[in-house]
Amino acid sequence: MKELDHSALSQNIQLFLDRLDKNGESRLPQRAYFATRHAIRQLELPPGQTVLEREMADILGMSRTPVREALVRLEMEGWVRLIPRRGFVVAPIVADDLQHIYDVVEVLDGVSGRLATMRATPEELDKLDRLIEEQEKALELGDLLFWTDLDEQFHQLIVDLAQNPRLRGVMDSQSDQLYRARLYTIQFRPNPTRSIMDHRAIVAVMRAAEPDAAQTMLQSHRHRARSEILEIIRSLP
Repeated sequence: MKELDHSALSQNIQLFLDRLDKNGESRLPQRAYFATRHAIRQLELPPGQTVLEREMADILGMSRTPVREALVRLEMEGWVRLIPRRGFVVAPIVADDLQHIYDVVEVLDGVSGRLATMRATPEELDKLDRLIEEQEKALELGDLLFWTDLDEQFHQLIVDLAQNPRLRGVMDSQSDQLYRARLYTIQFRPNPTRSIMDHRAIVAVMRAAEPDAAQTMLQSHRHRARSEILEIIRSLP
């Protein structure tokens, strides 16, 4: 494991904390939790990385008490493993764990597509088309990191259009783990032109007001991505 770049991590976390400031989040344990989880999600704290508790406190600009509270919560959610009197280790990306997450998300993605098809306005579907256009531009530039972020936005917007807060809550708890896996494997996966074709087809059936087709296509789309990602994870050392 390469040495942690404290300077870059501190800068990126400060940018994230600035966003929390704008959202009015002032509670230190919450800020420490969201910032650390974001760093893990973005692979700024990569799988297997060991970090001392006092190091993280320095990076966050906080005392160790709120950081410790955040780490306990992150451990309960499976993001880190705490090491007594030492610090924490970022959880590895494990194929079996991802398989379990995909079992849930694949079904709920289909439900989201069905509900969104019945409830979304034409203007809201236009937003999905604009995200697809941005994805195409990202691929033309060879910017796979930006493409991955846009891919996440596409799926998150469909969940939002479903207008179901409980569905939103369940998906939020799982989607960051899948995003981390997608980011971790994107350089090993085929060029995602097929994904963009899937996205266009999904929006087309949503515009045609075909909820059954939207549900089936979203589940199939997720299943194909699942197969690619799990195959790569299992092949890596």
